[in-house]
Amino acid sequence: MQKRDAKSELIHVGMELFSTQGYNATGIGAVLKKAGIPKGSFYHHFRSKEEFGLAVIEEFATRFLARLDVFLSDEQTSPLNRLKIFFEKGLERLADHECTVGCLIGDLGQELAARDGQLRNRLDAILLSWRERFAACIREAQQSGELEKSLDPHRTAGFILSGWEGAVLSAKVRKSPQPVREFLDILFATVLRKP
Repeated sequence: MQKRDAKSELIHVGMELFSTQGYNATGIGAVLKKAGIPKGSFYHHFRSKEEFGLAVIEEFATRFLARLDVFLSDEQTSPLNRLKIFFEKGLERLADHECTVGCLIGDLGQELAARDGQLRNRLDAILLSWRERFAACIREAQQSGELEKSLDPHRTAGFILSGWEGAVLSAKVRKSPQPVREFLDILFATVLRKP
């Protein structure tokens, strides 16, 4: 019989509950109950809810960054198409979940933006790392002639990330993928259009 990894199970359940009900509304008791793990095991791995929250954020960010890198570094696909495919897959995932689950980092960023401390700072750093990856792909698209050289890759990446997160939030509120579809259609017809 395989021994269960309590820490990984807690983090997995934390990702699920934070995604559906948020950080503040998720108590440690709910995590323990869903994971079927005793309270002592939680405090063996995490000193506080904030430390647990950081572990959940790190796990999600690691998984998302790996997915982002797979899409944005695919040299068999042109840089502009890499971006398009990445966002289209994100739209598919949103629709598959009936617009109930968006981006955990974006959701937690909205919820925890007013807080000081490690959680907010880590969320900010993660969003900046995503922005840098988008900017690198935009630079590649400029070098290959797919995008105008006049675009500022860093500012454009920030615009895209902010627009995406806002569109996902609107999709969740409306329970419809339409806001994301409209965002992507306009993005690729205007800002990221070929010269």
